[in-house]
Amino acid sequence: MIRVVVYITIFVISTFFSIITAQTTVKKPCSFIEYSQFDFWVGNWNVYNDKGALIGVNNIVKMTNACTIQENWTSKTSKSKGTSYNYFNKIDNSWNQVWIDNSGFSLLLKGKFEKGKMILNSEVIKSKKGSYRNQIIWEKMKDNSVVQIWNYINENGKVIKEVFKGLYKKREE
Repeated sequence: MIRVVVYITIFVISTFFSIITAQTTVKKPCSFIEYSQFDFWVGNWNVYNDKGALIGVNNIVKMTNACTIQENWTSKTSKSKGTSYNYFNKIDNSWNQVWIDNSGFSLLLKGKFEKGKMILNSEVIKSKKGSYRNQIIWEKMKDNSVVQIWNYINENGKVIKEVFKGLYKKREE
């Protein structure tokens, strides 16, 4: 009889602590799948134009302490340097980018990862030449390179100007 009471007591106590542990187990920050959707862009890259000329280098760093991906761009054809912070906003399930460069230009983008592409857009910008939005698309290719295309898009969704196109190839270090 004593054995039965001991076994029941041990079972009840272990069950109680298992329930408490399960309820207090917290998932690691940034561990949900959405936070890794842009990881294909992380790395040290040489960036080339359509003609194969080196136009810049870009170091993309995953900052796990802030659930952020930091971009560090340096042009090889001008004095342009810039940094962006890219993050997944779990409140509205969107990806966001804040870009700031050494000329004082900044750009705010919002969008999502779909069909293997990260697609981010700015708000509509109204100018004397008409209204448009910035759209930047990153796509991982089969050879693990990444293509980035930055377009101006009119209000009907049609490309009115390609601003930038870069082919990212991992740097061998």
